[in-house]
Amino acid sequence: MKKIYCAVCLLFVHHSVFCWGFYMHEKINYHAVFLLPPPMMLLFKQNIGFLTEHAVDPDKRRYIVSAEGARHYLDIDHYGHFPFKELPRDYNSALKKYSADTLQAFGIVPWWIQIMMTRLTSAFREKNKQAILKNASELGHYIADAHVPLHVCSNHNGQLTHQEGIHAFWESRVPELFAESDWDFFIGKATYIPDLSSFIWARVLESAAAADTVLRCEKELNSHFRSDQKYAFEERRGKLVKQYSTAYATQYENQLDHMIERRMRQSIFAVASCWYTAWVNAGQPPLEGLNHDSLSVSERMEYERLNVEWINGKALGRDCN
Repeated sequence: MKKIYCAVCLLFVHHSVFCWGFYMHEKINYHAVFLLPPPMMLLFKQNIGFLTEHAVDPDKRRYIVSAEGARHYLDIDHYGHFPFKELPRDYNSALKKYSADTLQAFGIVPWWIQIMMTRLTSAFREKNKQAILKNASELGHYIADAHVPLHVCSNHNGQLTHQEGIHAFWESRVPELFAESDWDFFIGKATYIPDLSSFIWARVLESAAAADTVLRCEKELNSHFRSDQKYAFEERRGKLVKQYSTAYATQYENQLDHMIERRMRQSIFAVASCWYTAWVNAGQPPLEGLNHDSLSVSERMEYERLNVEWINGKALGRDCN
């Protein structure tokens, strides 16, 4: 009977683990709103619920669109060694040197962020409220992903070093334990980004440089913990589930010298600064007059489909968790 019970718990964890990452994306978009200047706050703070809730739409879209997965990562170590000068920063140059299939296979997150920035800038210029909110919320997701070291590493879930599960551990379990109680999100103000490509690639290279530390620290920590210490059954939403223990997560966070908190803070700043930059590049249009609150029929249907496919379907392409 005990074996059956444990199996049920593990099934629950497997089914739910992908959605645990939603917490981090929602918090990043939420806190980014408060870094914006007053003329933008008129729209963004009023719609903070939408920006928070729809921060996770790109992950849900992976259950519908096969090309979506590559927009969340870049296996940059496929292209050589740090600082990966072999990989052109310009997409068209990278396309000529490699191929569309190669770029899609190993990820396109830095280039996709720039595409999303173009879309958001156009939405601001057109004063299209729903397009602004949709593109801003989704842009925040991709920027946050670029700040995760395991999104910029081919060993994205520790599958090459027998560390399966480290991806969700780093970006979900640790933030859920410490973000509300211990981490500081008073960051300052969004700033204008004069060279978006350089800014985004700098964040990607920071993540790539940190990937080895993320993996090494967990492997070292694992050697000092018995299995019954590393994992624990804890209550979650009324269910008893097996997950990394609080003691293990605490040690990991300390061993990383609070890297996850720093990357989350940097994500918040980057998201707010990109939103601000898109608005400035659009000519700083006034936003206080955008009072149309209702979604169109097609927009409601799109969000409903995302939720249905996410709940009932299977992610297409690579599943980091």
